[in-house]
Order: sequence, then C-alpha cells, then structure tokens
Amino acid sequence: MTSIVGMPGRTASSAGPRGKAPTVVATPARPQARANESQCCAVLYPAIAEAAHRAGANAVGLIDVGCSAGLNLNVDRVGIAYSKGQFLGDPSSPVQLSCSFRGNRPIPTRPMPEVVARVGLDLDPIEVMPDANARVPARALPVVTTTWALSRYPLERRLHFLDHLNDAAAGRTVAWVPVEGVGVAPAIPTLGDRRAFGHSTVGVAVLDRSALRAEAVGRCWSQGRFLAWVAHT
Repeated sequence: MTSIVGMPGRTASSAGPRGKAPTVVATPARPQARANESQCCAVLYPAIAEAAHRAGANAVGLIDVGCSAGLNLNVDRVGIAYSKGQFLGDPSSPVQLSCSFRGNRPIPTRPMPEVVARVGLDLDPIEVMPDANARVPARALPVVTTTWALSRYPLERRLHFLDHLNDAAAGRTVAWVPVEGVGVAPAIPTLGDRRAFGHSTVGVAVLDRSALRAEAVGRCWSQGRFLAWVAHT
C-alpha cells in the first residue's frame, strides 16, 4: 500500500472541504528516480533494518515525513554498493547507488524486512500522524523516517513531534529513523559533535508503550554519499 496523506492547504496532495479528513493520493509503485535524488536511501536502508531488528519486527510500514517526492518510501527497491565491498538492497533495481564508507565499524548487512505499507506525510504531520500509524497493519512495525525535515521547526515544535510519536507508541511499538543535522532530532544523542562539523546524525529510536530507546547509529555527509556507522550491532 502506497499513499500520501496531505494537510489541508498544502500542495503535497489535494484536500477535501474544510473539516473533512485528509485526502489520500496513490503514488506510483516504482518511481523512476535519478540516483542523486534517492541517495539518502544508502543511509536509511541499514538504519531501518536496524530499527526492525531492535524491535523484533519481521515486517515494517514506512511513514515518511516530508514525502521526499516518495523516494524514501522505496528504500527497499534500490541497490546500494558501499566502498568496502558491502552491498544492500536489490541488485536488479534500475536505481543503483554508491556510498563511500568511513570509519572502521562495518555497516550491518541485515536485509530490509518485508515492507507492507508506504505512507508519505506532508511537512506538518502532527494532525495526521495517528491516521498514518493506523494504515500500517498490526503485524508490522511503523517506522517513521525524517530526512532533514525537522530543521525548519523551532525546538518546541520538534519536541511536540516527539510527543506525538510517544502517543502513537501507547498502543503499539513504533520506530523512528531520523537523518538530521547534529542536535536537531530530539532524544538522539549528538556523540559530542557540533553542527559546525558539517555532517548529519543518523538515529534509531524505538518507542514501546512510551518507553524510549534512542541511539545515534551513524554520521553521514553530502546527503548520504558518505556514511560512518558508529553503533554496536
């Protein structure tokens, strides 16, 4: 299932009359994306697989905040070659990415679990977050992804986003995989880094009945062209 849930007044989807539920718009199952536009998948793939592993999930539903033109929702449908000989994803995909590996810790090679739902959210997801979670079947782990989508908001708004993730986790386990500037994603450690260092932090958070387990698992540069994995696996 692939859908985009939009906000009234936004351009990501058409909305119904005032007061009506957000409109759901189907998106192509296999968008023909240029590799440079989908490069972040090289970072998201191992992080989403890690989140599923930590939650003990065999299937996931992807919920992408900001929509990223739907590209992040197809993270399992690309092939990714890392510079130290590791490969993840689909070797037969028309979209093949390359990512340079930094550091001494290898990227985990866990495969992506079955993706049973794909939901994109407009840039202001708070009103529709419960609806997005409801679109993920009960047997699957909802995985919310944000890729440089939170930096436009003040800290108070970002904390409000985390509160809504906590609310969603009151009834089921939810995971969050942010790729954001250093210190932008609430609850994700900074590893002692500063924004001036010029990289982004890759995080994995698992929320279960409002209990939060969050870790910074990597650093990335140039929108995902370079990746350093830092977490123990």
